[in-house]
Amino acid sequence: MNEFLKEFKDRGYFYQCTDEKALSKKLNEESIKGYIGFDCTAQSLHVGSLLQIMCLRLMQKHGHKPIVLLGGGTTRIGDPSGKDKTRKILEENEIEKNIKSIENILKKFLETEDEKVAPVFVNNYSWLKNLNYISFLRDIGKHFTINKMLSFDSVRLRLEREQSLSYMEFNYMILQAYDFLELNKTENCLLQIGGSDQWGNIVNGVELIKRYSSNEVYGLTTELITLASGAKMGKTESGAIWLDKKLFSVFDYWQFWRNVDDKDVLKFLKMFTDLNLNEIEKISNHDINKQKIVLANEATSILHGANEAAKAEEIAKNSFSENSSGENLPNTKIDISNIGKDVVNLVSIIDKNLSKSEIRRLIKSNGIKINNEIISDDKFIISNELMKKNNFIKVSIGKKKHYKIVT
Repeated sequence: MNEFLKEFKDRGYFYQCTDEKALSKKLNEESIKGYIGFDCTAQSLHVGSLLQIMCLRLMQKHGHKPIVLLGGGTTRIGDPSGKDKTRKILEENEIEKNIKSIENILKKFLETEDEKVAPVFVNNYSWLKNLNYISFLRDIGKHFTINKMLSFDSVRLRLEREQSLSYMEFNYMILQAYDFLELNKTENCLLQIGGSDQWGNIVNGVELIKRYSSNEVYGLTTELITLASGAKMGKTESGAIWLDKKLFSVFDYWQFWRNVDDKDVLKFLKMFTDLNLNEIEKISNHDINKQKIVLANEATSILHGANEAAKAEEIAKNSFSENSSGENLPNTKIDISNIGKDVVNLVSIIDKNLSKSEIRRLIKSNGIKINNEIISDDKFIISNELMKKNNFIKVSIGKKKHYKIVT
């Protein structure tokens, strides 16, 4: 088996391939170009996109050249895959801002100096914006049957649930297939990688290229990652785990990895770090908390650099000791006057995953502290006096969650 595909499997990325044997042979014969597309619906990607980014890094490691497709065109349509309703359509200037921001984030992860493997960034709006509708239907549309399009999960599941699917969204799979065709023609791109929910779209592209030009291309999909809790990768009780530090601090990013479920640690060390598999095998014999610190440091270093990861670890060590004031924790700004003055309201704003009844139970079991003092009364009032000493208060929820609250 080709070394890239072997590591792709060994790290737990692999889900499906259109023709694994032929792709392995092609990868052994030459360095190829492969692409992954990213919608630009927000100014940053979040951890839910990280597996795809790691696939791009792995391509580079094995001498292949990644193409990063930023969907300036398809973002204007919206991918129906896994969605219950039509996405909100963004203004054009907002999409353009998102594209620039996401490109800058991706450059943090990818090797950009070595021309042999440096990524090619493309925006599909450049070829989709001037399509002639009649010509497109005649030249591209004729290769698609409604019967087959209705069979793909992105369409079928919406229709089975009797949820509306606009004609605009229905066209998304044709446009994504056309993207692959365009990249095959202009960049000699031979591979598309995506999550398993993109399988139908990817197969469409492979088949379109074969019918249109007889070229042999390949599709490869990854597992859809969920946390051990069952939650979708990338989202937590406090919102998305953004890859932009302006939206999600380096410390919070480090803490996200430090606090993953025990069951996820080894899997995530394989998926989201550059450690080789032999090193990970040795680490698996360490105490679980040491494993988590390695994961947090390695994952944070890839995005934010080793120095920032080390600072985050040091802040955590200092801030999580029993008597720490919390001074080194990142600021969490809350207008206490607008949320009511009692501790239950405050904690419910800080940790949106906790119901007020759960917070009251935590208080009864001594699980809530303010400024390192156990709070035993669920009607405890958050007074301005608490702020006066340090201009902040430290709120501890259980043993692992500590927040520096400023107003």
